[in-house]
Formats: sequence, C-alpha cells, structure tokens
Amino acid sequence: MDAIAVQELRKRYGDVQALDGVSFSVREGEVFGLLGPNGAGKSTTVRALVTLTRPDSGSASVAGHDVQREQTAVRRLIGYVPQDSGVDELGTGRENLMLQGRVQGMGGRDLRTRTNELLELVGITDAADRIVKTYSGGMRRRLDIALGLVHRPRVLFLDEPTTGLDPEARVVMWEEVSRLARAESLTILLTTHYLAEADQLADRLAIVSQGKVVVEGTPTALKAGLRGDAVHVELENGAVDEAQRILSGVGAAPEQVLDGRTIVSRVENGGRALPGIISALEGAGIAVASVSLSRPSLD
Repeated sequence: MDAIAVQELRKRYGDVQALDGVSFSVREGEVFGLLGPNGAGKSTTVRALVTLTRPDSGSASVAGHDVQREQTAVRRLIGYVPQDSGVDELGTGRENLMLQGRVQGMGGRDLRTRTNELLELVGITDAADRIVKTYSGGMRRRLDIALGLVHRPRVLFLDEPTTGLDPEARVVMWEEVSRLARAESLTILLTTHYLAEADQLADRLAIVSQGKVVVEGTPTALKAGLRGDAVHVELENGAVDEAQRILSGVGAAPEQVLDGRTIVSRVENGGRALPGIISALEGAGIAVASVSLSRPSLD
C-alpha cells in the first residue's frame, strides 16, 4: 500500500493557481522529495496532506486515510516539521519535547523514555537542559525534527528542512535525515529547492513547477535522462560557428552557447571523448582557452 497517494489536487488563492492537478504517490518506507523553486506549490501540497488547508478539488490519502474526510486519523499518524521553527526558545530542549508529548496525549514513563530516546537520536543529549535560544541553527532544526517524532508517527513531512542553514550544517542535516529514516522505519516526504539535497536524500522525487508535477522518478533515472556528460569548451578567438561544426563531426553536437564563446555539448563517457574533442579543435586551428567536464547531477 502507498503511504501517500495524491490525485489531481487543485488549490487557488485569489488569482494564483497554487496547485494545478498535482498527482504522485509515495511508497511505504521511502524518502520522497518534492523539488522545485519557491512558489512552485510544494508547501501548499504538504499543507493539504497534513490537513492544514483544504484543496478545491482532487483527493489524497496518508497512511490509508483520506485527508479531507479522516483528518483526525491522519493527524495521529503523521509528524510535520514546517519551514518556520516551532520551538519555544525560552524553554529547554527537554521541556519542548515533553510539552509536545503531552499535546499528543502522552505522559509518565513513556514520555520520559521517548524524550530521552529522541534527544539521543538527534544528537542533542548534552544540550537537553539548556535554553533553546542558546542553540545553533542546526541544533534547533534537529530539535524541530525531534518534535515531529515524539508520538512515533508513520509518515514524517519535512518542509524545507535545511533552509537557513549554512552549507556545512546542511550536509550534517542530510546525514541526520537519512539516519532517522532508517532508525524510525519512517516514510518521509520532504520539500526542497536545493537540487543536491534531493539528489542526496530522496529514493524518488517529483519536480514541481507552477503547481504541477512535471517529472517523477529516481534521481538516477532523472540524471540518466540528461544524456551523458556535459563538456564546456571555452574558445580564445570566438570562432564559434567553426567550432560547432567540428564538435558535431566528432559526436559532440552543441546544445547551447554561453557568453558568445563557451560551447556546451553532451557526450557519452566524457572522459574518453575529451581527448578526441580537443585534438579535433586544435587540428582545425581553433584556439581553446579551457575545457571542463561535468557529470550528470540534478543541479
């Protein structure tokens, strides 16, 4: 059974069509990414799935429960970590977790045990009894995630989990999310506008643009669709037309020209093709300033 199933969700805010027929499914136990720029409809999709907004049309279920007709059941089975931190900065990390547990109907030994488990799981045991306003950005975000896990949800929604973190803290958070997915046997849906983040974390992903899913698949499959390696050839003399003809002749047909002097081509096995490309250009008397090769990535 799919942990999340979404069919033709639509939502309009005034003149803005935030969702325009969004459809996708998430399997149990996988990390699924919604990737797209700000305003693409990612957060609106999540808000519909966690029962915070009602779609105008379409249907969706989470853990087998309809998000419109069975809201209470959905809320019991999900954890939600929004973009904006929900922690009480004047409380300690432990106090935040205990309060969240009580809101979820937990108490006594079970809540104390769960709080200690989560403090250790997200790596803030040493700071458990410090005031949260003394935490770093990365520590606060880890506490946010722990708050979403207090009641042992089956599905966890992470909305832009690394927004506002520096690159080093972002990488640490990627490792945390991957580890949590395994340790808690979770299904995770995360939204992000960081291409590398989706590539690193997601088992499968959907790219969202203007309220629609434009492509869905594994990061490997989507990268394979980029048709090989990208070769960037920067010319010294700007002989672009002649260089394009030469590149086409050696199986490196140009895809675009940047700044009037840099030609971008796609080739299979760029490492092997590169010497032939350089030799052909030099043989035609075309001066090359630089050549670079990049492997396919979601960036």
